[in-house]
Amino acid sequence: MTAITDHFRHAVDDMTARVHGVGDDQWHRPTPCADWDVRELVNHVTVENLWVPPLLAGLAVADLGDVLAGDVLGADPVAAWDAAAHKAVDAFAAPSAADRTVHLSFGDVPGAEYAGELVADMVIHSWDVAHATGGDERLDPELVDVVAAWFAGNEEAYRSGGLIGPHLPTRPGADRQTRLLAAFGRQG
Repeated sequence: MTAITDHFRHAVDDMTARVHGVGDDQWHRPTPCADWDVRELVNHVTVENLWVPPLLAGLAVADLGDVLAGDVLGADPVAAWDAAAHKAVDAFAAPSAADRTVHLSFGDVPGAEYAGELVADMVIHSWDVAHATGGDERLDPELVDVVAAWFAGNEEAYRSGGLIGPHLPTRPGADRQTRLLAAFGRQG
């Protein structure tokens, strides 16, 4: 069985391919996330990756304050993404990362739960980037299954917290990716 931290690395690899595929003229295209263009969405996920090393090292979100607020992509968004992704993957590759206690804004969770949350965000946002830029929208079927299993236990909290849009209807017989995207409020 593949560990969730390995799934994290795989999700980062998929997102990296999509970030590298963003053309110079595509950074300000709208995404399925109504409040973000491509650059803002990639910035969001880059910030999430930058949080990983200090949080896995035992710091709390409150300890870091607003140090990662704003645009962290700078003049070279791809290089900023790559650096943050590399640090996050390295942090989750550390022994017992999945068993560490991570102090998030809403409470403490095991590292494996934190990784699951990030895998879900990475997979969905990689589709968002592909969709916005005309890239390959196919998600890895194994990651789709991992995210669907994780999300089954978290959907209500995400929806009630306003973190995702409404669950969209799908046609009978829709494939797993389409059903997952619909659960996250996306028409795939």
